[in-house]
Amino acid sequence: MQRVSKLIGLLGMAILSSLAFALPEDRNQPIHVSADQASLNEATGVSVYSGNVEIKQGSMILKGSRVELHRDNQGSIARVVSTGNPAEFQQQSVASQPVTRAYGNQMDYRIPTQLITITGNAQVQQANDRFTGQRIVYNMDQSIVDAFGSEQPGGQRVEMIIQPRSNN
Repeated sequence: MQRVSKLIGLLGMAILSSLAFALPEDRNQPIHVSADQASLNEATGVSVYSGNVEIKQGSMILKGSRVELHRDNQGSIARVVSTGNPAEFQQQSVASQPVTRAYGNQMDYRIPTQLITITGNAQVQQANDRFTGQRIVYNMDQSIVDAFGSEQPGGQRVEMIIQPRSNN
């Protein structure tokens, strides 16, 4: 049982860590934002994009029906909140690895604390491996993955599908 828990933790960290670490050249790419509407409030530092929002930077693509970008006092993006049915995220962390995709009703990335929380039918997949739950929280600084099922009786449980790896 301890071996299974360790395997689940390692797989979860491998999949979710790619949400934070993109191809090295991604961070030097321009950010492209498209949406049906945009509202930028300089006073609060919050930008709200709505209607078929798509944000691209290198291999990273974020989609949602609504995306909020929150800036800190220095003007850096401190928090990104995306909602949708579902909100979608994809990114390739290493050129030789498959793209990682994440889905959920809401994704909340708090950059200073390096916490990513995916809620509502949360799902992360890489190739044919899949990790699902009602809520998935990944602390990138501490490499801790927590997955939660629904608190309702008979609700969504945490599930993982792990494909066998070849020994080649």
